[in-house]
Amino acid sequence: MAVSAPAGHLTSHESEVMRCLIVDDSNTFLRAARELLESEGISVVGAVSTGAQAYRTCRDLNPDVVLLDIDLGEENGFDVARQLADQAGETQPRVILISGYSGDDFEDMIADSPALSFLPKARLSGTAIRDILAHAGDTVSKRPPPDPE
Repeated sequence: MAVSAPAGHLTSHESEVMRCLIVDDSNTFLRAARELLESEGISVVGAVSTGAQAYRTCRDLNPDVVLLDIDLGEENGFDVARQLADQAGETQPRVILISGYSGDDFEDMIADSPALSFLPKARLSGTAIRDILAHAGDTVSKRPPPDPE
């Protein structure tokens, strides 16, 4: 008898495809991130530019993980992360904050956010996302996983 995970949560089956939403105000980054992640076996179910689009897409598609840029032009990714957490109820999306800037620049705000972790855009990969999610139940600092050697 197969055991299924609650909606929006991954099981330990490696064959299950992770569903990801990317929220960033740069169309160039959205395209590049989608190509990279899909080439690494992650299904990008949406690539949006605003908080309103992120809320709607999360509600409609229930992604497993949301990559959320800290700087969304006129919007603040920290506020969007809080609103995603508030709107979600039981199906709160697992949010990973991303930025082209160092996480050190936002350390206190990252720690106070409902996001699981922070991942620099330069280190974005399917492996980095999987590592963060694999340790989500642990007591984790919200710092990116160490560089592979």
